[in-house]
Amino acid sequence: MKYIIQIVSFLFVFSLNAQKNKNGTLYDEHPGIDLIASFHDAYASGDIEKAEEILHDDVKWYDGNSQTKNDEGGTKERVINNIKWFRDYFDYVSFDDTEGAYPDMLEYKKSGNWVQSWFRVYGVHKNTGVELDHNVLRIYRLNEDVTKITAIIEYSNKSNFRMIGDARSDRENGTIYVSHENINSVRKAMYAFLNGDAEKAYSFFHENSRFHDINEEDVMTFDEIKARDNKIFANWTMTYLDESGYPDYLEYDWRDSNAVQSWWDMGMKRNSDGKEVVLKVLFIDWFDKEGKIERRFLYWNKSLLD
Repeated sequence: MKYIIQIVSFLFVFSLNAQKNKNGTLYDEHPGIDLIASFHDAYASGDIEKAEEILHDDVKWYDGNSQTKNDEGGTKERVINNIKWFRDYFDYVSFDDTEGAYPDMLEYKKSGNWVQSWFRVYGVHKNTGVELDHNVLRIYRLNEDVTKITAIIEYSNKSNFRMIGDARSDRENGTIYVSHENINSVRKAMYAFLNGDAEKAYSFFHENSRFHDINEEDVMTFDEIKARDNKIFANWTMTYLDESGYPDYLEYDWRDSNAVQSWWDMGMKRNSDGKEVVLKVLFIDWFDKEGKIERRFLYWNKSLLD
């Protein structure tokens, strides 16, 4: 039995070893990595001459996100035009390694030389002010002596580029109202607070509403904001409430969303010593389709109540 176990163990180990097949070597320092760093420098600085020298005449550029079958890829001219586009239409361009990441050089036995590079593309579009700031994965294929780029496969987020396209022309995005039922709801809620009717005030909010207060680190739930309000009003009394300017109701076309922006002067008196302060408050209230406030953003200086 002992010998049988030894034979079985040997065969098992042998089978594991037989499944392995080394297909190359991985480097974190290599002339190929240096070549890609030089190419990124040329991209960021708009150095066309340097980029043309690094790119093979027959280089192909593939979009890794493309759903096009049998994509033949872009040519060297397309790559150069993209560099010119960054040079001519963007300020502050950089192509730096993503924080915590570094490029790898892979020398494959079967498929040649490849560099995998994770980097952050940054720039500000000159005409629209849209900021590019996203991470990109590019896989570069190099020639045999690692002096030329022969192929580029890019995986990236295109949402910023769509923003640039959208921002090129004036476009309406809904309607602004100076009077609206949702504005009335905000008013009724606020003046219910002034008159100590918290139950009525909270009735204008959805039970699953969320509250984003500039003074708090975390988003608060409906129950959490009520507990926080109770704590404040245990020590302070609201003595008056005035609209500052006038509220706006914004009914957006994009994403079918809507919000009331309202500005308030809120008089507060501390119960313990009669100290009075005036809070300048901005509320941005987002409504659901039933007319309930489902999300409130609060901008005010909480330190005045310390």
